[in-house]
Amino acid sequence: MTDVSGVVLTDEDRELLEHPAIGGVILFSRNYVDDQQLRDLVGSVAALRTPSLLIAIDQEGGRVQRFADGFTRLPPLRWFGQQFNLDPAAARSLAHKAAWIMAVELLEFGIDFSFAPVVDIDWGLSEVIGDRAFHADPEVVSSLALSYTQGMRAAGMASVAKHFPGHGGVAADSHVSLPEDHRPYTDLIEDLKPYQCLIDHGLQGIMPAHVRYTEVDQQIASMSEYWLRTELRENLGYKGAVFSDDLSMAGAGVVGEVPERVVTTIKAGSDMVLICNDRDAVVATLDATEGLHQPTSQARLIAMRPAGEAKDASLVGTSAWQNAVDELRAAIDRPPPLTLDG
Repeated sequence: MTDVSGVVLTDEDRELLEHPAIGGVILFSRNYVDDQQLRDLVGSVAALRTPSLLIAIDQEGGRVQRFADGFTRLPPLRWFGQQFNLDPAAARSLAHKAAWIMAVELLEFGIDFSFAPVVDIDWGLSEVIGDRAFHADPEVVSSLALSYTQGMRAAGMASVAKHFPGHGGVAADSHVSLPEDHRPYTDLIEDLKPYQCLIDHGLQGIMPAHVRYTEVDQQIASMSEYWLRTELRENLGYKGAVFSDDLSMAGAGVVGEVPERVVTTIKAGSDMVLICNDRDAVVATLDATEGLHQPTSQARLIAMRPAGEAKDASLVGTSAWQNAVDELRAAIDRPPPLTLDG
């Protein structure tokens, strides 16, 4: 999965996306100007191949919402955790509504899924995660994440939980360096609880972290056979697709150049790898994956496509959509309760 350069496909984009090693496109803020332009761009990507390429985006809400203008502004996931502290049932309902809104608005343009939700535990250490995490309590994270993924599913969209087995226990940002988590496995069990909860309810996608858990395995989780095969597939019973985080990130640099990272990641158990904002690395990688693709990966990736009825249903602008948007906005604008300290 890779990116495209701008608001329309260039000849170079088309040539690249027609290569059989490419299976998907991830969109960024630079790929949106207005509704008609986005429809045309997504339509031109979809028309390139049969079956069409998967099209994805990071549309979490808060500071990670690639499409903002023209789309409902979504709160960061921590906001739902704060609501949970006041009223758990209301918070779960709002998480479900927000995820449903996000999903129907993306599906309206033919985008297959968002890399959401973040299910890292907010241990108070990671600034790059920060308010992207629901809560500091694994049970609360599990509860809200389940409501969130069910909201996406109600719209017909698959979800991708990240960053397995948990990015919340490190301070370093894997975009710029390699974080190391020195906790023993027994402590990491808390971070795994949301994954087990979502897997038990049919989770379709997971994205591992570019983090090394030194007391468990010396390979970073995104390239670790232990984490992807033994822990995720065998111990947790996961059957869905595994998407690598961006392999051009500094945290992935522990293994050679990007082509070597791709081969290592796929052999470890990833079904699809991401290379973002590095066209030269993508071109250098194209032939490196020959012979690595597995039928099981293809089957898992097919399951990431929207439910059949979601492709034809236009829910944006309906009373159901408007009511959900109004309820979410009213909750966001509601002043917080007065609390006395001391």
